[in-house]
Amino acid sequence: MSESVKIENRGKVKITPSGSIFFIIHLLPLLVFVPGLTGGAGVTVFDWGICIFLYFLRMYFVTGIYHRYFSHRTYKTSRWFQFVLAFCAQTTIQKGVLWWAAHHRIHHKTSDTPADPHSMKLYGFWYSHIGWFLGPDYNETHFEGIKDYAKFPELIWLNKWHWVPPLLLGVFMLFLGAKVNGGDWFAFSAGWSTLLIGFFLSTAFLFHGTYTINSLTHYFGKARYETGDESKNNLILALITMGEGWHNNHHYYPSSTRQGFFWWEIDPTFYITKMLAFVGLVWDVQEVPHHIKHSKNIKEAMELRRIAIEKKAA
Repeated sequence: MSESVKIENRGKVKITPSGSIFFIIHLLPLLVFVPGLTGGAGVTVFDWGICIFLYFLRMYFVTGIYHRYFSHRTYKTSRWFQFVLAFCAQTTIQKGVLWWAAHHRIHHKTSDTPADPHSMKLYGFWYSHIGWFLGPDYNETHFEGIKDYAKFPELIWLNKWHWVPPLLLGVFMLFLGAKVNGGDWFAFSAGWSTLLIGFFLSTAFLFHGTYTINSLTHYFGKARYETGDESKNNLILALITMGEGWHNNHHYYPSSTRQGFFWWEIDPTFYITKMLAFVGLVWDVQEVPHHIKHSKNIKEAMELRRIAIEKKAA
């Protein structure tokens, strides 16, 4: 399908068979109400604890791995840990890391223009939130836009078989729930609630937490910087997404691992990445230059940088 046809179709939500899985995941947690499925134990405190834990753990996988590593290369790591990161990211059921990062790079290049895959300004809330990936236009990985990582065969494999990591995590949750709730690794009737609530419900919450950045941060909040698009900063969304809500900051300077530019802008993803750097698993974690942080636009930033260089040379 040509790019011109794609642009004409944007804003019209179409659902492919693979896209229907998104809705099935939302319905699966309701199975806990099926009589006898959970062995009469119902949903336990452990299940809700796993739900909360997997939401925030995997939100970091989205923000720190899909986004700040594979999309923007804001820190570095070894090849083996890169694979571990990719595997962890794909437990979120948001497709392969190459698919995710390539489309996100397109968003930055074309933000809030007709070529943007998910502009809320142009295509509305539902299309920018979920509609753009449910249809046929964005099923394929745009390998031309992710050549830096597509050179690794193990990432190509993982991108192709993107369902393997969430499948393994789901199976592990079933066994873990059986052990904790039922006292035996094979007491599956006690493990279904952990799978349905701990894994699938947290996944549904994770979907929408992630997608608020495509939709709501281009509508609600304040813009500190002149970025040429509708990106905004929003504290509430920053808390929900572990720091991604500082979206105007990010669009102004995407090369920084830190998206909460100032100390009062809470950014848990940055803090966790710094801890990984402390133990040597990642390095070259990028901060925000002074002239970027304290400017309003690129012209002003370049002037501040010039003044700083002259002072240093004097």
